[in-house]
Amino acid sequence: MSRSTGTCPRHRPAPGAGAPALSHGATAPRVRRPLAAALFAAAVVAVFVAALTAAAPLAAQEVTVVEYDPRNTLVVPENPVTRARFPFVDIHGHQRASRMSAEAVDRLVAEMDELNMAVMVNLSGGSGISLTDGLANMVGRHPSRFVFFANINFFGVGEPGWGEEAAAQLEEDVRNGAAGLKIFKGLGMADRDTDGNRIPVDDPRLAPVWDKAGELGIPVLIHSADPAEFWQPHDRFNERWLELQLRPRRIRPPDQFPSFEQIIGEQHNLFRNHPNTNFIAAHLGWLGHDLGRLGELLDEIPNMYVGLGAVIYELGRQPRFASQWLAQYQDRVLMGKDSYNQEEFHTYFRVFETADEYFDYYRNYHAFWQMYGLDLPDEVLRKIYYENALKLVPAIDRSLFPG
Repeated sequence: MSRSTGTCPRHRPAPGAGAPALSHGATAPRVRRPLAAALFAAAVVAVFVAALTAAAPLAAQEVTVVEYDPRNTLVVPENPVTRARFPFVDIHGHQRASRMSAEAVDRLVAEMDELNMAVMVNLSGGSGISLTDGLANMVGRHPSRFVFFANINFFGVGEPGWGEEAAAQLEEDVRNGAAGLKIFKGLGMADRDTDGNRIPVDDPRLAPVWDKAGELGIPVLIHSADPAEFWQPHDRFNERWLELQLRPRRIRPPDQFPSFEQIIGEQHNLFRNHPNTNFIAAHLGWLGHDLGRLGELLDEIPNMYVGLGAVIYELGRQPRFASQWLAQYQDRVLMGKDSYNQEEFHTYFRVFETADEYFDYYRNYHAFWQMYGLDLPDEVLRKIYYENALKLVPAIDRSLFPG
């Protein structure tokens, strides 16, 4: 017995004692201790649970960027505007005039009254019989409330005398009631001449048409190109990725379309080449994202004006600069909406007439950002809402507006 403890000392067996001998080179089996085994089992379970979680996420975690539509939690003063402060001209409307029923025309006028829209300019006026039928259907029921712009079909450009014939048709359309000329975006992008070549916006073969418009004293409202982002790579850096994802036909591949800069450059050359004709570049000339550049063009080209159709989202995200810019160029900007929707006008009014902050735009695929009010002074509002239109379109009934 041990003297210190009175217990029998433990004897450790000599190496290899009590166990079968191992052959040369063999390894003894490892014995897992209880704690190590428990930790190993816990780790296995954790890996298994993580795998299950990754394989089956919660439904809320499966939302895509296309579906993501967060609710605004910001609490700020709200001043919705459903009726414009002054009567206004919608310089950029589209109606299928000859197809509308009498009830549809009456209903449209009632909605215009609610908005304080005194006059709608129908840019889809057509030409020839379609123009006269549409005028009879809409203006015939509600004189002074609708103004029509004629259209041109560029089929046949390249044939001898095409320009003179088109100019003569425009003159006839004006005699029949057209108050202006609308050019769709096919010119410069898709329209082809008789040889199959793209027709540039500033093609000299079209000059008789622009000169005739100047001679008749009517404006030309022209849509050239599309938003610049449509030409940029459809990737994560594209500001209009969502729109192009939802509407991929709007992507402008470089092997199928001329560049954005080429098309709008041709438009600006057209304006320069015909100084006696007033041109209204639709959609802020697609330069609402670069008002500084647009201002330089307006300074250079005195017969150039711009419409606001479908681009209020550009002004509403830069309220301080846009307010200053509109004050500076108040004589060159015209109110317009593009495709008709009564409620969507409310966003225009709120941007122009209030100082509200961080409110929704009506189409999230155009702009995923929020709007801010510009709080424009009345003198600027009057110019944009109706005075500039009265200056450019003599056929508009002045008695519908103040002063």
